[in-house]
Amino acid sequence: MAAPRAAGPVPAPLLRVAAECGRSRARAGELRLPHGPVPCPVFMPVGTRGTAKGVTAAQLAALGCRICLGNTYHLGTRPDSGGFQMVSLVELSEVTEEGVRFRSPYGGEEILLSPEKSIEIQNALGADIVMQLDDVVSSTTTGPRVEEAMHRSIRWLDRCIAANRRPEQQKLFAIIQGGLDPALRTKCLEEMTRRDVPGFAIGGLSGGEEKDRFWRMVKLSTDRLPRDKPRYLMGVGYATDLVVCVALGCDMFDCVFPTRTARFGSALVPWGSLQLKNKQFAKDFRPIDEKCGCPTCQRHSRAYLHALLRSETAALHHLTVHNIAYQLNLMASIRESILAQRFPEFVREFLGTMYGARERVPAWVGEALGAVGITLD
Repeated sequence: MAAPRAAGPVPAPLLRVAAECGRSRARAGELRLPHGPVPCPVFMPVGTRGTAKGVTAAQLAALGCRICLGNTYHLGTRPDSGGFQMVSLVELSEVTEEGVRFRSPYGGEEILLSPEKSIEIQNALGADIVMQLDDVVSSTTTGPRVEEAMHRSIRWLDRCIAANRRPEQQKLFAIIQGGLDPALRTKCLEEMTRRDVPGFAIGGLSGGEEKDRFWRMVKLSTDRLPRDKPRYLMGVGYATDLVVCVALGCDMFDCVFPTRTARFGSALVPWGSLQLKNKQFAKDFRPIDEKCGCPTCQRHSRAYLHALLRSETAALHHLTVHNIAYQLNLMASIRESILAQRFPEFVREFLGTMYGARERVPAWVGEALGAVGITLD
């Protein structure tokens, strides 16, 4: 396939790298976006109705959030939940070369989301970063469908590039596909990196595959992606995954995990999580995390939240605020450690707090970190 030629003046790079880890592939910098700079590595809360579920845009901003993920399909039809619909609505969709034909879960009418229509919606939304429409299959899918999806994603990227009416203001990211097949993912990387797009996303992972295969596909991708452009690992939000994948060279992440787990009564902490519905918290008057400065931890005890969870949806709001703050603070700590040239030390401290004894750290974590020069001892 021939890559489309760039026309006009060369735009300023989207990513400014300020520091790189001397051992791993971790780097810190900022995304230079029309709505303002975004420090990275960055975790992006998943947006719903234009904001993350359970909190307002003003509250997100107060927590230090500078970028939030929206969803083209839902915002183009009815502002509602996030999640990539070609997987989550697979029973209601059909993929052809033309695009993805959905049967709306709201009224049953047919909707065609083509590459062109996807970009048209994103142009209208005014997003700083727009994503190509890609043909994505579950990470556990095998067989010829994976190769078909990979090649179609390349063709759809070219259609998205041609359809973007505001390329200077709205930066189009390609999405690397290929499943868990190294040859297919390498082919996709070779083709897509020939296109002059501002950034790249690693797609089709974090869908239930074994962690050993997950990290290897992430590393294979970051090995071949341009150093001077942002690398966005889609759908990743567990704290350990974030730390490991920053070490592997990723800059951007998104996931519904922190907000969704809050709605089940679970609070994220540096040593894992607290299920505040449990009886053990009924008379625990400490904050969720004594070192957390979020509004929830500053004002409410575990006991109060435990009681609230039994009858009031306000508890879910308080936990959502805390969980987003936890994710944002984790990423800020990662950035600071890279800038201070102490990221390997940070990784060891993080794992020590999260898992305690060295032998409790999952084997895949040690292998992934070892692949980029970070030892756990």
